[in-house]
Amino acid sequence: MATTRIMSRHIGSGKTIMKTLKDSFDYGKNPNKTMNGDLIMAYECDPATADAEFLLSKAKYKAITGRQQKQDVLYYQIRQSFPPGEIDAETALKIGNELAMRWTKGQHAFFVVSHVDRPHPHCHIYYNSTSLDCTRKFRDFIGSARAVRRLSDRICLEHGLSIITNPKLPSKGEFKHYGEWLGHRKPITFKDKLKAQIDVCLAEKPPDMDAFLQAMSSAGYEVKHGRGDTISFRAEGQQRFTRLRASTLGKGYGQEDIREIIESKSTQMKGRKVNLIVDIESRMRAGKGPAFERWAKIFNLKQMAAALQYLQENELTEYEHLAQKSGELTERFHALSDQIKNTEAAVRVNIELQAAMVHYAKTRPIFEGYKSVKYSRKYLAEHGAELATYRAAQDTFRRLLSGKKLPKMNALKAECRELIATKKDAYKEYRMVRKNMQEVVTAKANIDQLLGLTDAQKNKEMER
Repeated sequence: MATTRIMSRHIGSGKTIMKTLKDSFDYGKNPNKTMNGDLIMAYECDPATADAEFLLSKAKYKAITGRQQKQDVLYYQIRQSFPPGEIDAETALKIGNELAMRWTKGQHAFFVVSHVDRPHPHCHIYYNSTSLDCTRKFRDFIGSARAVRRLSDRICLEHGLSIITNPKLPSKGEFKHYGEWLGHRKPITFKDKLKAQIDVCLAEKPPDMDAFLQAMSSAGYEVKHGRGDTISFRAEGQQRFTRLRASTLGKGYGQEDIREIIESKSTQMKGRKVNLIVDIESRMRAGKGPAFERWAKIFNLKQMAAALQYLQENELTEYEHLAQKSGELTERFHALSDQIKNTEAAVRVNIELQAAMVHYAKTRPIFEGYKSVKYSRKYLAEHGAELATYRAAQDTFRRLLSGKKLPKMNALKAECRELIATKKDAYKEYRMVRKNMQEVVTAKANIDQLLGLTDAQKNKEMER
């Protein structure tokens, strides 16, 4: 039973193409994970110089075709994982190599590595996006993940291994995801611990950023300063550093947010007017200490005060008004979301129809000439591509118009501009409604917890 995942890899932020390839491949070829390189197989490339070979093939592709994409895919990676105990690392490597060969059909260079650093055998497949003859590139397509999984299942069956017979599709809310299913048993992550420690250190009101970093260091966190004045933390037992930025830790935990809090002598995070209160009992069962319990009680008091203040400011003094407001905003949020999706679909249809009209206009004289020579085979051989484009345009008209009259190009362009403007206006309201909905739903969840109307798990499911 193997699970698979396919990923497209682009140039890393702040890196060159060569540096991106080298860093990624070095991770895969790590001697500690591949038994000093014994668990590596390659096809039409040398794993030691695969980064240079992949880069050279792209230069040849540009020279041959004259094409170059700005956001080019450097290579593709397939991850194939097996359950513990079903096979060993060597067998996983052979199956991974077979999957790579059958997936690329032998037209792309690749190398496969099998790792032994985890309880479950797994392998990584790195294959060049550029073909061996450097005349074309592999393009990811809709359903590629499903295609890789089906091919992997077929190979597993051929080797006498088990497969997942009925993989479940997204349930659209009918079933809980793994984190919801765990509930209070969900382990505390390093990010959660880091955010809690940041709040504790800020509660001590450090006079400056250096004092804050010193407090984090005293709490057992290793502090690292990187390029561009970046700051990262690493706890004991944690392998990688965690960057101090909002995109990683969440709103209010960016470096600028921390500096603003320190300078204003305030411990209230920016952009976090009302947060869900902490389930202290479940966190204590997960191994949190007395210091966390003291912090959580203070935090919960502050969030309850913030929730009550929010209700007073918005004149939601009765619970019925709060519930009504929450329902109205939630309903409006979903209505706007559906409106935006429908508008985006209409824009795509409009653009596709415009493109078909352009192709139709360009190739119609070719088709008229084809009719004038009574559908000559010689004429067809000379103008086959143009005639195929003409027929594709007609198919697009039939599919999109369903027998309706073909509109004018100017009308289509005007409609497209109107749709884009409508989408832009809807997005403005969408962002505002989403912010208001999050605030009122969070406040209602805290009030429900205070009044004992719902349990902690239900509150978490209410937050969207």
